[in-house]
Amino acid sequence: MARPGYESVVLITGFPSFIARKMLQHILASEPRTLVYAVVLAKASAQASAERDALPAPDRERVVLLEGDVTAMDLGLSGAEFRQLAGEVDRIHHLAYVSHAGADRSAAHALNVVGTAEVLELARACSSLQCLVHQSSAFVAGDRTGTVYEEDLEAGQAFTSPVDETRMRAEVLVRRAMGHVPVAVVRPTTVVGDSTTGEIDRLDGLYLLVLLIMAAPADMAIPMPGRGDVPLNIVPIDFVVRAAHAIGLHRLAPRRTFHVADPHPLSARRVFDLIARASGRRAARGHIPSNLAKALLRTPGIERFVRSPRAFVEQLMTPVRYDARNADLVLGGAGIGCPPFESYVDVLVAAVQERVRERRERQELEASADADLDIEDPLS
Repeated sequence: MARPGYESVVLITGFPSFIARKMLQHILASEPRTLVYAVVLAKASAQASAERDALPAPDRERVVLLEGDVTAMDLGLSGAEFRQLAGEVDRIHHLAYVSHAGADRSAAHALNVVGTAEVLELARACSSLQCLVHQSSAFVAGDRTGTVYEEDLEAGQAFTSPVDETRMRAEVLVRRAMGHVPVAVVRPTTVVGDSTTGEIDRLDGLYLLVLLIMAAPADMAIPMPGRGDVPLNIVPIDFVVRAAHAIGLHRLAPRRTFHVADPHPLSARRVFDLIARASGRRAARGHIPSNLAKALLRTPGIERFVRSPRAFVEQLMTPVRYDARNADLVLGGAGIGCPPFESYVDVLVAAVQERVRERRERQELEASADADLDIEDPLS
């Protein structure tokens, strides 16, 4: 049962990661009588405390930080803390995962698979759990083409990244637990920044196209990496958070999987053209083959921001559609819809331009400081 004085108690893992911060903010804003626990790694405790302390006082009082580690037994919590969570928590948003394509296999396995197994153990111990929302990814489909349904999981697919493979393995654990744990799986497609502010934590995935266009000479017409004739399903982080939150509250959500997707995805070519226009550049009518695209996306100006362009280039070449009937059932009734990419592309591009400008200014200051250190003291 919920702690006295509150209508519900929610646990968030992964705080203070970008998506966990967004989820915390959304819960606090939409559930004024909910207490939120957040499991925080020791090395992130200072940042987590700063994030909590920046909240308005009434919200700050509803956030309890617990130092722990989802990859450890009992989430690295004390016995008393673990029992308290098991007795109080109504919902869990499991948001601790590795998603960047450049991660190594051991790190991806530890957080994505082992961490999920440990969170499932807590869920089994909870006395009044209504829903565990497991944040996965549509890319557990690997190299599959055609239509991928929400109930699909293991279909002999191959993976270009250990990240997507380990997230699929985590889903296998979740699927096995569905018989006795009220768990819902949320699978967003390509996630980008906030559709209102452009805020994002990492320039990866779709942002490779933005960086590619920005790195080209201003008078150059940039060719599309690949043919651009496949759908590119893009969802902003604020829509993903609202959707996952609504799914966690819905009585029909447990033991189902939900594709959080754009119901009307644009072609990769159309997305590329919109990004070019928002950047003040011209997109060429032609395209470059995928092998050359991978080489182009390894240029120094882009490599400073991202680690592995291969996974995204493969995505640009994979004709796949994500069926979202379960998500439509829940989100349609809640009035939650994915905003069209055209409505926020300018905001996304402006945010990247600002990030690049800040990075250049920082590098210039560092270079200037280094140069000052090299100047000999004329009095020495």
